[in-house]
Amino acid sequence: MANVAIRKPALAGRLGGSATVRLTTAPAASRVALRAPAESLAALSSALGLSVPTTPKTSSRAGARSALWLGPDEWLVVDEAGADLVALSSGAGALHSATDVSHRNVAIIVSGPGAEATLSAGCPQDLSLSSFPIGAASRTIFGKAEIVLFRTEEDTFRVECWRSFSDYVFGLLNEAAEDAGH
Repeated sequence: MANVAIRKPALAGRLGGSATVRLTTAPAASRVALRAPAESLAALSSALGLSVPTTPKTSSRAGARSALWLGPDEWLVVDEAGADLVALSSGAGALHSATDVSHRNVAIIVSGPGAEATLSAGCPQDLSLSSFPIGAASRTIFGKAEIVLFRTEEDTFRVECWRSFSDYVFGLLNEAAEDAGH
């Protein structure tokens, strides 16, 4: 029998936070970096089963799948049920690029009444509910790391970061959560 290496997920088992903030690692998900011209969006929306958003800082959601607007022709599509997003998008029959980034990214869920204050400690954006409402999504920075930030509920955010920065981002979030808890 051959030895098979089992990949341990980044941040496996890590928990953090404070009295007002909970940090958890999101379960594995499939992700694609999607690029497409405007004329391909209707076909891609149909193939992916959700409306690909066209307005800055917005997202769309259908079941376990979300499409996050990152730029005029760029989205991050996340499927928490693990669907093959590349295969789905290839059925669109429209010009696009879909790159599987499932193993590049890790997601950290920041939740609780201190979530906004925790993220504001390292993110330059105004994260108030009026400026960054539920469903808002943005590529931004946290500390020195690039992240994609997605507000899923009033007091819950999904922080997508590259695996190689995940320890740094989690550690900084944990320090900020402790400060927010005081």
